[in-house]
This record gives sequence, C-alpha cells and structure tokens, in this order.
Amino acid sequence: MREFKNLIILGPLIYAIHHFEEHIIFNFREWRLKYFSDNNEISTEAILIILSSLLLIFIFIHLIKNNRASAHIVLFFLMTTQIINSFFHIFFSFYFSDFSPGTITSVLFYLPINILIILAAIKEKFIKSYWEVFIIFCLGALNFALFEMIGPIVIGISVFLTPIYYFFINRLERNQIS
Repeated sequence: MREFKNLIILGPLIYAIHHFEEHIIFNFREWRLKYFSDNNEISTEAILIILSSLLLIFIFIHLIKNNRASAHIVLFFLMTTQIINSFFHIFFSFYFSDFSPGTITSVLFYLPINILIILAAIKEKFIKSYWEVFIIFCLGALNFALFEMIGPIVIGISVFLTPIYYFFINRLERNQIS
C-alpha cells in the first residue's frame, strides 16, 4: 500500500472529505468572501467534480504510462490542489485570526498523505531529488495563486499546458538517458 500508484488513489478521497469539511460542516465560501474578491462564479460542487475528475484522469494516465512524466503531472496536481491549499488554509487562519474552513482536513489528511505520496515518488525514482519537489511546489503555488487571483479559467489553462509539460519531462528524461 505504500507504493506511489496505490497512495495517489487516496487523493480524490481526501479531496471529497476536505470538501465535506469546507462546504457541509462549515461555509468556506462565506469565509472566503469576507477576505477575498469573488472571482469564482462556478459552484463549489462543480469545482469538486471538475477537480476530482481531472485528478482521476491524471491518476489513470499514470497507471497506464507509469513514468516520471505522468507522476510529475499527478504530483503537480496534488501540489496545487492539496498541499498549497493546505498552506492557504493554515496561513490565512492565523493571518486573519479566523478559522478557515478546510484547515482541519488539510492538517489531518492533505499534508500527511501527500508527504507519503512524495516520499513514495522519490523512493520509486519518479522524482529524482528534493529540488524537483521544490520546482513542482513552486509551480503548484503559482498555479494556486493565479486561480485565487483570476478564477477558474486557470484550471483550463493548466489542463491545456499539461500535455506540454508531460512531453517536456519525457524529452528531458530521454536526453538524460542518452
């Protein structure tokens, strides 16, 4: 169960649990509107379906391809939607001295499970160094920040750029082997 391919399957499950905390137990959208502009006209349920579906597609691609590029895409997606999201909840809970709905599942599920996923990716050589983790972290942070500033169009742009990233990582891998 500690293999990368097994652990990534937990991503959609913990996202659903996180969404439950944000929107069923608490009201994240109400909290968010107190502090940030309303640039997301898509319902939270639609975002849940879109992001869960994309994650499942990327996981499916990885299960078929089982290479560094497909692992990078899964990790980028998890970094953006779960790890950076965790830091968002934790940071702004302290910054505004106001509990951000989503913080509990971020701390209990997002961070520990994604750390296990990253460690499995390193152990299985899908990620070759902590430098790569840092680069994926920075790309995820940029993507998350753009989503928060601009809105859902960023999801479409990210999906459009995903094949380019996939082919770039594959080419880089082939050049290093040659």
